[in-house]
Amino acid sequence: MKKTQENTEKIRRMVQVTQELIKDCAMGNGGIVAANSTKSYFPANAKNYFYVWPRDAAYTCLAADIMGMIELQKNFFKWCLTFAEGFRKNGLFYEKYYPNGLKALMNFQPDQTGAVLNAACNYYKHHHSEVTDPEINELITLAANGICRVWNGIHFTEVANDLWEERLCFPDLEENFTYSLASCIKGLRCANEIIPTANWFTTAEEMKKRLDNHFDGFYVRSYGKLPDKRIDASIIGLIYPFEIYDVNDPKIVASVKEIENRLVFNGGVHRYEHDEYDGWMYEGKHMKKGAGAWPLLNFWLSIYYALKNDEEKAKEYYFWVLDKIKDSFYIPEQIFDNDLQVSVSPLLWSHIMFFLATKHLKLA
Repeated sequence: MKKTQENTEKIRRMVQVTQELIKDCAMGNGGIVAANSTKSYFPANAKNYFYVWPRDAAYTCLAADIMGMIELQKNFFKWCLTFAEGFRKNGLFYEKYYPNGLKALMNFQPDQTGAVLNAACNYYKHHHSEVTDPEINELITLAANGICRVWNGIHFTEVANDLWEERLCFPDLEENFTYSLASCIKGLRCANEIIPTANWFTTAEEMKKRLDNHFDGFYVRSYGKLPDKRIDASIIGLIYPFEIYDVNDPKIVASVKEIENRLVFNGGVHRYEHDEYDGWMYEGKHMKKGAGAWPLLNFWLSIYYALKNDEEKAKEYYFWVLDKIKDSFYIPEQIFDNDLQVSVSPLLWSHIMFFLATKHLKLA
């Protein structure tokens, strides 16, 4: 009973901290940074994440919508149109941006545009009676057209980076990342519901047909002439938030089983096989010493099991993180099994997935 009360109080406080972090990471011009490294709580020897990743911001908007933070969403979507370098021209988002909107890296990541499109459509659907600003329609139209413009029926026509920024897919190899396709399919489907457009619908269907080929006993990391048959925890996105397949689809069940067999160590979920990223800086160099578990993935898997109505498994992955961070209310990017590696903490995306999992489990 005492443990239950302690958990309830900690969860309530962590929800409050998450709301505070969202405000800390929301810039005056509407941009939402992944972590505000200017704050005193940010570890001095952790990597600087004072950048806008549109993907992270899009997930933040999903949580902010539940919290009733309407203006934060509206401001971010205006940032996309007003500040994000090149977006009005090509309708695409790239790897990351400085808060003033200039590109910090030029890599094309299809999932970022799909994620923002999904968040913008979610905002529109929930608040269309209140939305009078035509800019939201412009954002949806630009992003949906942008995705379609770089799709040739089988693959993207530009070299694409995955969401973890660790691998590339090449047009000549007809490759696509599984998570990236799911993000774009969801974005285009949502856009088509709001502004019915034949090209958006057709492109989404072509992508879905291609995505179906990504199953090889489980949904592989990428598929093409040279498929990457490693498992990647991000394929949970095919269920949430992108809803491409049913949660009880045997192919999804098999894929999650593969994640648990290969990527879960001592209760913590890792990104993909052979991951080495740790965010540890030593004498100005990024030391790749073996990645830790990612709390946001534990929460993501918790959401999956909550959707399957398996409360026991959902809570198992959820409370693993809370037990690991002990007396802290800040959730890091990674949790390591040593005291040498230092993670970004708090990471906004980690807190967002905590909040979304809390909502699905009805714990606050």
